[in-house]
Amino acid sequence: MTDKNENTVSAPEAVLVLIALVGVWFMIFVNGNLFKDGPNRSLLGKEEALSQTATLLIRFGNLGPELVSSGVIDREKFIKLYDGNDTFKKEAQKLLDGTDNGDFVVTEKNEPVVLNFLWALGLGNKNPILERGPMTDPRYGGAGNFASTGGWTIARGDAIEHYSMHSFIVLTPEGQALVERVAKNIYRPCCDNSTYFPDCNHGMAMLGFLELLASQGAGEEEMYKAALTLNEYWFPGTYEMIARYIKEKGARFEDMSPKEILGVKYSSASGSRRVASWVAKTGQDSGSSCGV
Repeated sequence: MTDKNENTVSAPEAVLVLIALVGVWFMIFVNGNLFKDGPNRSLLGKEEALSQTATLLIRFGNLGPELVSSGVIDREKFIKLYDGNDTFKKEAQKLLDGTDNGDFVVTEKNEPVVLNFLWALGLGNKNPILERGPMTDPRYGGAGNFASTGGWTIARGDAIEHYSMHSFIVLTPEGQALVERVAKNIYRPCCDNSTYFPDCNHGMAMLGFLELLASQGAGEEEMYKAALTLNEYWFPGTYEMIARYIKEKGARFEDMSPKEILGVKYSSASGSRRVASWVAKTGQDSGSSCGV
């Protein structure tokens, strides 16, 4: 498991055992201007570099200081993750200390930091998805037994003490319904669960992202477009592979809706394995998986 997330938080060995037992993997200012002017994200295989894509802008506001003051993030521990990488460390400091982080630009140089920041947001923000959704299904033995909870080791206190405990983002009933509807259709290649079941770090981070988008007025189409861009940063090899598959099947990646690409057919673990199987048979490069 060797995706580009070497600097993300690891789950302790005991938590990994629990994850195996329950059968899960550990794995903006939004106003129509989520994306800067420039090339649209159009993946046609490795000849199209990921760096030549639309730039994702996120308005974080003062969420950094709020996450730190609440204890969801222990600032010292978070910054220490990036010892030896001055670029990541500066980005982490900007996110944690900024009181007006508007139009924060997500790039290949900071996406691991953004992943961890959004992970904290999704974990700590109070939301019915965490309280009444699959995470609390009794068969799994409690919400603390997942990689997205037990794996968050840089809080003050235990991560589960912050689980759905803080009102960083308060959604209207309409906003909550939108988040739930979209979350149920966004998958990630490391799991066969949608964002509605955020059992791994990427799932929890995506949940936080959707909450943030909904709170800032994003529509459903905007949310899918932004989520696809974020997934492509997190799993670049997988989406290059999916784009190649779609092209070879006679369709155009850029003509397909982000909602379709993010669905179970392509973006789930089983869907991406199906694509990978085709890639292996045709001698193409393999994709990437969830790695923490």
